[in-house]
Amino acid sequence: MSIRHFIQFADLSGAEIRTLLARATELKQRRAAGDRPRLFEHKVLTMIFEKSSTRTRVSFETAMIEGGGGAIFLSPRDSQLGRGEPVEDTARVLSQMCDAIMVRTFAHDIVERLAQFASVPVINGLTDRFHPCQVLADMQTYFEHRGDIAGRKVAWVGDGNNMCNTYIEAAALLDFELVVAVPAGFEPSALPAASSAQGHVTLTEDPMEAVQGADLVVTDVWVSMGQEEDAARRRQVMAPFQVNSALLARAAPRALFMHCLPAHRGEEVAAEVLELPHSVVWEEAGNRLHAQKALLEFLLQSGR
Repeated sequence: MSIRHFIQFADLSGAEIRTLLARATELKQRRAAGDRPRLFEHKVLTMIFEKSSTRTRVSFETAMIEGGGGAIFLSPRDSQLGRGEPVEDTARVLSQMCDAIMVRTFAHDIVERLAQFASVPVINGLTDRFHPCQVLADMQTYFEHRGDIAGRKVAWVGDGNNMCNTYIEAAALLDFELVVAVPAGFEPSALPAASSAQGHVTLTEDPMEAVQGADLVVTDVWVSMGQEEDAARRRQVMAPFQVNSALLARAAPRALFMHCLPAHRGEEVAAEVLELPHSVVWEEAGNRLHAQKALLEFLLQSGR
């Protein structure tokens, strides 16, 4: 079998995603019962971090440890990438020593170049363009609470960032309606290229319109890492797009609220929203572990 990578959500088919989600829930249930299968015995994951992380690092590292394998953390100070070694050379070298590579970085092309030259699976732990591992966990959370998301309405409110781009791909693959509410000038970059999303994705500047009748409401920070110099302008422009109780009241009665965290209370989300019955953000974060176990298992088997 050929090596598979997970660079963006669309690297998997809708059927493969549903299979992964079912496996993630199975592994979650087994863990709760005290069963932690050794899925990754004698396997090593190298984790490259240009961007800081809590959930991404802990979930991947825990997944490997619980599965009987190991994980190596590399910051820019810990590898020759930080001293100018070409990405292509790093990909070739790491492929000789580990079984998979996860990278969390700024420029999306770094992950693409790693995948092009690596002979082991490469996983996108986050780039400025996509955050596919997080959306896997989001979908697992929705499926566990409400069943299959096909035919449901999802509202994205705030910045058209990497998470929004990934939801655009997910809408087409999992057949749900996505309404994206963003201020003018903050539209998601993936939309023009996502021809497969036509018929699934609608763009608006009205958050009330987006949330009306939605089964899932999702937001993210207004100021991502690397955008700090533009923080004041972003907060001013996006203030009308805060997810608060008044906005959620327009959603469907059993709507769920998600946020990939960390949350800036009082900015993109009102503090009380995180504690409402609507909110599943803590379980959503925890599902990173189980979704990534299923993903790692799938990718490591692809090269056999």
